Amino acid sequence: MRRPFLAAAAFLAATLASLAPAAAQDRVTFGSDWRAQAEHGGFYQAMAAGLYARRGIEVTIRQGGPQINHTQLLAAGRVDFALTSNTVLALNFVRENLPLVAIAALFQKDPQVLIAHAGQGNDRLADLRGKPIMIGADTRVSSWQWLKARFGYSDEQIRPYTFNMAPFLADRRAIQQGYLGSEPFLLRQAGAEPVAMLLADEGYPGYAALISTTRRLVQEKPDLVQRFVDATIEGWYGYLYGDPAAANALIKRDNPEMTDALLAYGREAMIRYGIVDSGDAVQQGVGAMTEARWQAFFQAMSGAGVMPADLAWRNAYTAQFVNRRVGIELRPR
Repeated sequence: MRRPFLAAAAFLAATLASLAPAAAQDRVTFGSDWRAQAEHGGFYQAMAAGLYARRGIEVTIRQGGPQINHTQLLAAGRVDFALTSNTVLALNFVRENLPLVAIAALFQKDPQVLIAHAGQGNDRLADLRGKPIMIGADTRVSSWQWLKARFGYSDEQIRPYTFNMAPFLADRRAIQQGYLGSEPFLLRQAGAEPVAMLLADEGYPGYAALISTTRRLVQEKPDLVQRFVDATIEGWYGYLYGDPAAANALIKRDNPEMTDALLAYGREAMIRYGIVDSGDAVQQGVGAMTEARWQAFFQAMSGAGVMPADLAWRNAYTAQFVNRRVGIELRPR
């Protein structure tokens, strides 16, 4: 009699469990730094593969764009996490007394490049000293200051950059700023033969694509923050080393102007140049941050006068959610 009773009890428990409502998921909104592209692939991979859902999180991704300031929206509580494009912006959290903090550095190398035409003798950053270079206002107060200190560039070289390729295409002597995963590809499609010089490979120490959130969320819901970071990290391993098709489909859904060819180029460039998986990330996992890297960058920027020397730069970030080797087994041997 005992066995039938136990079987019936087990069946009843399973039936009740199936009728019970699913556990509520934490709902969060993530704001990217631009329109959906390969450089956001890890987030979309985590969504497509159910990595967020597996950790009890329902994520909404809001695209960035020229008229969208997700830093302001984050500070105002309109989004829960945001993608901060570079380390200068994260240091500005402290400088501007914003209650925000960087919690992961997804790009160990900043993808900023300077681009010249092939065959003009402008193949290295050192070759560009004294020559006109088209750069934007944000670049002028960040990596340009490092270029001045490292290679002797001067402000007299600066020409305005309007994010239009036409001036570069019209002048074979032209030099402009760019982003590793986009402008070199688009310029080749337009018939140019560009030479892209990655600042990070010449020693530029800044991180890029930092996940940021509020200090309040870190203090009140550290478990949620950890789950979001872990799922995103696994998403990046999956996007780089697995099948990115489902993530790319979501990217194109959000940004219909994105093409398969540009997505493939951007992903391949991140792999080939070690944008995501290099440096400290090799041993500590994607998203790794170290005090030594933050200090080196701060010293470079404060030495160039971009940041005040007495800035409490350690308040710009916390490494409590990274350097845990999460997902590192997903990297191909």
